[in-house]
Amino acid sequence: MFINQVKKALHEGKVQLGTNFSHLATPEVVRLLAAAGFKWAFVDLEHGVFNPETLWQICKTSQLVGFTPILRVTSLEYDLVARCLDLGAHGIIFPRVEDPKLLEDAVSWTKFPPVGQRGFGLIGPHVDYEKVTIPQVIEQMNREVLVVLQIETKKAFEAREELLSVPGIDVVMVGPADLSISLGVPGDFQHPKMVEAMEAIRDSCVKRGIFPGTQTRTLELAKFWKERGMKFLGCSTEAAMMFDRATEISTALA
Repeated sequence: MFINQVKKALHEGKVQLGTNFSHLATPEVVRLLAAAGFKWAFVDLEHGVFNPETLWQICKTSQLVGFTPILRVTSLEYDLVARCLDLGAHGIIFPRVEDPKLLEDAVSWTKFPPVGQRGFGLIGPHVDYEKVTIPQVIEQMNREVLVVLQIETKKAFEAREELLSVPGIDVVMVGPADLSISLGVPGDFQHPKMVEAMEAIRDSCVKRGIFPGTQTRTLELAKFWKERGMKFLGCSTEAAMMFDRATEISTALA
């Protein structure tokens, strides 16, 4: 059965580098990212293009190469969360969260009873065909699945202490685009309002033993937030990295 290497490394105090994976719908992307040194990707169902068969292949390929696939659901609904976990996700990202009660329910959907409410329907590939009992699977999955809360609005920022008090959250990942819009500084990711809000989120996480993180669009922003204590650090997207490198090459040879 799988060990969540990102969760393990975070508990060891190591920054874990990932990226957004949303448009190049092939499992080969995770092999490439893993070979390049990335540790995780959030596979984006909210804005991405994936079907269930592709997600299954992405998650199984990730397992084979020691990569951690974390699926961002489109909304907080039981069937979406359970389906993503049954497809092999090593974690779930909950977007646009503002309601602590809904978050509490959503977290419970990632865990089997008696801890949560997830229904059991796992088969051989989920446990690499190991001969294990249902109680062993329950214990392992409940321990290893990574639960990630996104804070993306001014309302969520202001309610962060209540949101972070919900048991079972491992990581907070700031969604800077939506947060910047909500704070009235759209796209100005280093505006004092953004920096102050993100540092306050980081501090609230640290106080509660939750790992702080953020998605960033550029290497410079990733370095900026790495230096300021973000442990779950996303940078760029698979498509943007391809476009940026292609542009660099074509410009150099023009």
